Amino acid sequence: MAFLSLQTFFFVFLGLCFLFRLSLRRRRSDIPPGSLGLPFVGETLQLIAAYKTENPEPFIDARIRRYGRLFTTHVFGEPTVFLTDPEAIRFVLQNEGKLFESSYPSSISNLLGRHSLLLMKGNLHKKMHSLTMSFANSTIIRDHLLVDIDRLVRYNMDGWDGRRVLLQDETKKITFELTMKQLMSFDPGEWTERLRKEYLLLIEGFFSVPLPLFFTTYGRALKARTKVAETLRSMVRERRKEEMGESNKKKDMLAALIDVEEGFSEEETVDFLLALLVAGYETTSTIMTLAVKFLSETPASLSLLKAEHEGIRAKKRQGESLDWSDYKAMSFTQCVINETLRVANIISGVFRRAVSDVQIKGFTIPKGWKVFASFRAVHLDHDLYKDARSFNPWRWQNNSPSPGIIYTPFGGGPRLCPGYELARVEISIFLHHLVTSFSWEAAEDDKLVFFPTTRTQKRYPINVRRKTL
Repeated sequence: MAFLSLQTFFFVFLGLCFLFRLSLRRRRSDIPPGSLGLPFVGETLQLIAAYKTENPEPFIDARIRRYGRLFTTHVFGEPTVFLTDPEAIRFVLQNEGKLFESSYPSSISNLLGRHSLLLMKGNLHKKMHSLTMSFANSTIIRDHLLVDIDRLVRYNMDGWDGRRVLLQDETKKITFELTMKQLMSFDPGEWTERLRKEYLLLIEGFFSVPLPLFFTTYGRALKARTKVAETLRSMVRERRKEEMGESNKKKDMLAALIDVEEGFSEEETVDFLLALLVAGYETTSTIMTLAVKFLSETPASLSLLKAEHEGIRAKKRQGESLDWSDYKAMSFTQCVINETLRVANIISGVFRRAVSDVQIKGFTIPKGWKVFASFRAVHLDHDLYKDARSFNPWRWQNNSPSPGIIYTPFGGGPRLCPGYELARVEISIFLHHLVTSFSWEAAEDDKLVFFPTTRTQKRYPINVRRKTL
């Protein structure tokens, strides 16, 4: 009986393999070359295994050598065309909402909420993207946000002297508190710290196997998501009551959501705020950490960065806050940020879905198929960037990559990250106070890992000492 069951399973499996291949055979002649792997699983296991190495792009590198810059695979349950060609990626980004639409796994949408900016489409996305941009543009940062960024960065660094600091944890705390202030005008306190602890559990769920059982990481993340949403919901209700008869209203993102002409439901407002918390937290904090790591490993770049910031600090009175002209004077700092973004690639790429059959570079992407536009593959291509996998901030001193090369650390097209300038300012202010107020050295060797996201394996421990005046 056991033998018959095994035999039955074997034939069913072979049948599924045959049907899987047959269902795609008609398209095989005009879709990009590649391998679809096993039925249902595809090449997902190879993808995950590859990114557990120290090589940032082993899965893509191997397939580019075999198939070229556009190749077909089958990952996360769907046939997917990987794009590593700059022209093809630019084409996808420019045709957002026309030939392609944003598409992410349901596990992510469950944690973010269906009203998050990442998942919005069409006119609603355009409207909310524009609203977010209006609260993170240069004028708003200069006139309203910069003073709080400077104050909160210094506040969080006050206790670092003489300590062994896990820099990755500390930068995440900084960016969480900055985002809470910018979105909802909350300063650090007991309330924000309780919310942050639940939020950390939520964040872990994005990078786990999506099994919604109470004892799994994803199950705990769903539970934390409920608590975070409840906390935000009560805060939204309280703010609505406060602002009904208040003449001096707060000028933050929550106020804008409450005042928007058409109005948003409570659920929409909570989802939107929660997603912006995610956007402002993980990526900026990781770039802060990796910038320090890369600088520490390239003494010449660290020396030049210190000289730039010491020159700025020398013109200020003791304890005086930075202003917009100080930020604009941080030219080499921007080179450091550009290069950290390029080498680290916190956003390795974006998923899109073809809304019709799309012709690209002589191939067809069938309607309904996903594409993955790999920013990392372009940023780390030796044919496009000299010594592409080495940290070299001087390559940015002419302010832009070579013609024909795309540089997309913040995405592009209609879905360009609305907070890209705000992130740059926060990283710049952080680096300023770090190099002018402290000295440090790595407490132990640490290395980059690229799965499930780019980060340091040991959260980059450093020994910190305050400089004497």
